[in-house]
Amino acid sequence: MPRVIGTVRSLSLVWFGAVAAPLLGQAPPAAPAPPPSFKLSGYAEASYVYSKQAINDSIVGRLYDRYSNAFTLNALKLTVDRPYDAKKVDAGVHADVLIGQNAAKLQSADTSGSTFNVGTHGDVTQLYITLNLPTKNGNGIQFKVGKMVTMMGVEVIEDVVNPNWSEGNQFIYVENFTSTGLELDYKFSSAADIELRVDNGWDRIAPTNSRKDFMGRLGLAPSANTAIGVVGYAGAQEPASSAARYGVNVVVNQKVGKATSIWLQGDYGKEKANAALPDPTQDASWWAVGGWLAVDLSPAVNFAGRVDYFDDAQAARTTAAFGLLSTAAHKLWSLTGTLNVKSWPNALVRPEVRYDHSSFQVFNGKGGQVSFALSVAYQY
Repeated sequence: MPRVIGTVRSLSLVWFGAVAAPLLGQAPPAAPAPPPSFKLSGYAEASYVYSKQAINDSIVGRLYDRYSNAFTLNALKLTVDRPYDAKKVDAGVHADVLIGQNAAKLQSADTSGSTFNVGTHGDVTQLYITLNLPTKNGNGIQFKVGKMVTMMGVEVIEDVVNPNWSEGNQFIYVENFTSTGLELDYKFSSAADIELRVDNGWDRIAPTNSRKDFMGRLGLAPSANTAIGVVGYAGAQEPASSAARYGVNVVVNQKVGKATSIWLQGDYGKEKANAALPDPTQDASWWAVGGWLAVDLSPAVNFAGRVDYFDDAQAARTTAAFGLLSTAAHKLWSLTGTLNVKSWPNALVRPEVRYDHSSFQVFNGKGGQVSFALSVAYQY
């Protein structure tokens, strides 16, 4: 459970209100409510992964689980949050700091193209301030400014809250991780909300082409067990280029009874021809679909399965990661099974098996690879 850190000022206000003598004949004044406290939370995680098809102890195409036959210090995550009060003019702040081998793959770029980080294995994945303006429905309008995670996808940076331990191909190759900019959030009702963002580009602290990117999300909840998210994005992503990249991401979540959850995700993206593409003479496009199934087998054990398919039509999204020499379509799919075991207090133990298949012989001369993993995390 997150620890709550109070302030000296909030304690003194409560004490003063409690001992102040009431005027004769009047009811004692109510003690003023203490301001929202800063909350501290996070997790620590380590893992072991093995794949026979690894090349020089590296597992091709992976993100956090990229080292084979190695014990990995994945992450020490620290979250500091001061929530805002949606019912009044108020402000909040949120910060996520990640230290460990996961952080090295998430670092944003600055204007020179070099990474912006807090050390080789550190990253501030989020740091933003929220300004709230109250509304009649009590939900408020929020303005966020700073660095924020993507609006897209089922999976998130913090793998401990994902259905599976390893990150899927859609998270790695179709979505951005973070963006730095300004966002407006508004919740119309319990059934609809909207997020609108203007930023410096995918995984960038500062722009490289004096242009801004746009991303928006519409959230719908037709019932208590169904949630739908539709994200659209557009902008010039490549350095020193005005070529546009645009696309759409759709996520549907359905709860079935008390023990089962299903997620479906679809993606489509396109980028206009520019010098940064493997074939600079033609536009590049890609699409992907994925499905997740999570079932509670007992109060302490959950099984999660994932299947995904990615069609990188001009190999624009996967050339570097897979060392491709061709610009022909790269078709990639995977199957993943994970046990989520919570038999120990605050701990999450996750054995996982995964199979990846490529239309090229990229897995040490083969078209497929199998990996076995074990992750252990402590959440606080």
